[in-house]
Amino acid sequence: MMSGRLTDKKGRPAVVVTGMGIVTSLGWGKQENWVALKNGRCGIKSISRFPTDGLKTTIAGTIPNRPGHTPENYSACDLSLAIAEFAAAEAIEQAGIGGAGSFPGPLIVATPPSELEWPHLRRLYLANDDKQQTGYRGLRTAARSGEFANLARHVRFAAIADALQSRFGTLGEPLSVCTACASGSSTIQFAVEAIRRGEAEAAVCVGTDATVHREGLIRFSLLSALSTRNDPPQRASRPFSRSRDGFVIAEGAGALVLESYRHAAARGAEPLGVVLGAGEKADCYHRTRSQPDGAAIIGAITKALEDAAVDPEDIDHINAHGTSTPENDRMEYVSLRSVFGGRLSDIPITSNKSQIGHTLIAAGAVEAVIALLSLQNGIVPPTINYRDPDPEIPLDVVANTARKVSMRTVLSNSFGFGGQNVCLVFAAEPN
Repeated sequence: MMSGRLTDKKGRPAVVVTGMGIVTSLGWGKQENWVALKNGRCGIKSISRFPTDGLKTTIAGTIPNRPGHTPENYSACDLSLAIAEFAAAEAIEQAGIGGAGSFPGPLIVATPPSELEWPHLRRLYLANDDKQQTGYRGLRTAARSGEFANLARHVRFAAIADALQSRFGTLGEPLSVCTACASGSSTIQFAVEAIRRGEAEAAVCVGTDATVHREGLIRFSLLSALSTRNDPPQRASRPFSRSRDGFVIAEGAGALVLESYRHAAARGAEPLGVVLGAGEKADCYHRTRSQPDGAAIIGAITKALEDAAVDPEDIDHINAHGTSTPENDRMEYVSLRSVFGGRLSDIPITSNKSQIGHTLIAAGAVEAVIALLSLQNGIVPPTINYRDPDPEIPLDVVANTARKVSMRTVLSNSFGFGGQNVCLVFAAEPN
């Protein structure tokens, strides 16, 4: 059992992580992912699951097949649920908490916004084709007749939380969260706050996203957000590099079991790390862009450090948002420089998105798991493809190969469309 106080410096219950689970384009589970991450492997590949004719971007970080899971047979909602179930099961099993189908706390899930894919839209459009009631009339008729019912579980992302609760037996109504690409981190923040308030002794947090389909690629392409460097796929994601040209969309899920340190200690559980603090700030500046002066990002980082009761000097490693888009990487650097000053150049920083792609809604949870694995192992996975540093972003990037780093405290950043920003501070021991 780790040493430390049952409460933090502010007298609140210390919150620890006792279980973690992960699925990414590198594999299923912590073991597969950690071996691939520290060895600098890349999970980004050419898309083979569906036709990409006419698309500017034809690559993605797709989930590999495994026995019982063939992703091309799923809708986006189905696959989001499947990988969420795997990650949550891995986290709960590691935590050794509760009984089969009986988790002693709430469930908080980050899922994509509910959007229909074209195959489902077409089925709705043609639901009453024999009566020539297509289009909006057909949609209304389908909804009234119940024809839509057999599609609901494939397209209603809120159903993911219901399905997870049914399997794992969490307490109370599950909470579905969508704060863009900060969503996974939001689930952790909400759980920490609930435990601190004494509303729960444990919680399971899940972030999941499987938006790799034609509509998803088209939408992000229209925003000029995706990399079009299709060949070779493994070289496309280049966070903080001068030649970066956009992010690579990816699938993934991350799950964490959080508990009060008192609760974990009472049942003899060995914490994997501590959530010292969380900071959140939105700017509402633009639908997709952040405020140019970085005020909201700076605010989220500052609030996370204040909530954790640590100083900028205490941060030993930064798990960056690092999307590989020209504007976002620059904004992250400007904001970090504002908070950390000249010391920033001495803090090892990495972006997991260079290896796994951008898992969107799931990113905060996925990268929280990786940040904690880094903390446990004293190894920072590399930012691969970092061969032409941007001179306007002078950072200590862990370039191309993993680095051993002595670290106690880690900052993990998540920034989303609409200026939704959440930052988390993890530590090896309670402070």
